[in-house]
Amino acid sequence: MHGDKNRIERKIMVVTKKAGSGSGAARVRAVARMGALAGLSLALAAQGFAQAPVRSKTPKAPAAAPKAPAAKPAEAPTASDPFGIGQNVTMLGKDNPNLRRATAIVNGDIITGTDVNQRLALILAANGGKVAPEEVERLRAQVLRNLIDETLQIQESKNADIKIDEGEVDGTYARVAQENFKQEPAALDAYLARIGSSPNSLKRQIRGELAWNRVLRRNVQPFVNVSQQEVKELLERMKASKGTEEYRLGEIYLSATPDSRAVVAENAQRIMSQLKEGGSFAAYARQYSEASTKAVGGDLGWIRLAQLPTELAASAREMQTGQLVGPIEMRGGFSILYLIDKRQVLTADPRDAVLALKQITLALPANIAEAEANKKIDEFSNAIKSAKGCGGVDAVAGKLGAQVVANDQIRARDLPAPLQQSLLALSLGETTPPFGSVQEGIRMLMLCGRDDPKAASGPSFEELMSQMEEDRVNKRAQMYMRDLRRDAIIEYN
Repeated sequence: MHGDKNRIERKIMVVTKKAGSGSGAARVRAVARMGALAGLSLALAAQGFAQAPVRSKTPKAPAAAPKAPAAKPAEAPTASDPFGIGQNVTMLGKDNPNLRRATAIVNGDIITGTDVNQRLALILAANGGKVAPEEVERLRAQVLRNLIDETLQIQESKNADIKIDEGEVDGTYARVAQENFKQEPAALDAYLARIGSSPNSLKRQIRGELAWNRVLRRNVQPFVNVSQQEVKELLERMKASKGTEEYRLGEIYLSATPDSRAVVAENAQRIMSQLKEGGSFAAYARQYSEASTKAVGGDLGWIRLAQLPTELAASAREMQTGQLVGPIEMRGGFSILYLIDKRQVLTADPRDAVLALKQITLALPANIAEAEANKKIDEFSNAIKSAKGCGGVDAVAGKLGAQVVANDQIRARDLPAPLQQSLLALSLGETTPPFGSVQEGIRMLMLCGRDDPKAASGPSFEELMSQMEEDRVNKRAQMYMRDLRRDAIIEYN
């Protein structure tokens, strides 16, 4: 759990922030209380504690009371029904939890409708406001659950006497503004106000992340152990798998029971559709995923296919970088996968080569005809190819009225995928085909130098141990949050 500030700054991006899944523990307790009251009513009726009948002046023989039907014995608990509730449930009230206003009191701390609306505004901004009304209401409920989790985390830090200094929160906020938005905090303040959110909403989120990380560092991390033998065995397996492919995947996982499978499948399909329309995968992972990786936008890190369930491995094997697949049905639920990148284990990746390039740009008249534009593009391409390398391209470009810009520190992987493939196949002095548009100008790239990467040595012993420890801390953190939700007293308005 090193580097709290840096990790928070990476994880907290206003336009891609989560509204994580919550717990149904409060509802389970409500049903349990309702069931207990129902049982008490039946018991009182059986013992004759019914309202006494009003007597007339002329006494009459009391009418025989209708015989109450014998109470049906409770269902025996089973693996699929641990509470023994059974399939036929009679609801004894008209309260609809879906009609509650999105406010709550969590162990005495209030979450207001304004808190929910401001956090919801961040999510809507992440999706450009292109969210259907029915989806907004579901997002609102999820935002509330996320705020409840956040409140429980902050409360737990206070119980552990962990203090988060306001100056530290403000400093992290300023770095988020600079690194994620390239602007000063005042400009970020204005942006948040413009979209209907506020600086306080984001700062509360920062405070919650810092507080929870420190709770885990104090109450969980000291009790997580990874032996040196475990690390050595993993290093040996990595060396044995040298040259095999590793995949960096993002995952949104939705759990499902046999009864909820159809509803969850529909929700997963809806999420998939919104992602295809341009929704942020990281934002949706933080919102919906029930896996431990939701806090990092669903990023599974670098893994081999053998580490994945069979259903996911089969889909990932056929994926291309940037591709989205799902929902994939598997045991226990559904997954949506996004292939961030792939590489070969302990093998140098050509895309890590550092290139020295010259970009030559030719501007075209705004109203040029298509035939004339094609002619100029051909003339431009032939002239640049005849320049005989980077030493002569400036003079040739000058005669054409083209501009030349040089850069000798460009990583191939930072360029668009089509240009990566083209450039990595070039020899020194060769050029890419022309690209661009009439409006932006026609461009060509000339390769002037290339520093190939060294063969990857893989993670060090210390790095691998740290990664294994963090994985185990994350799993313990899930159980920790489950206990906090289970023990919380939550009142909804």
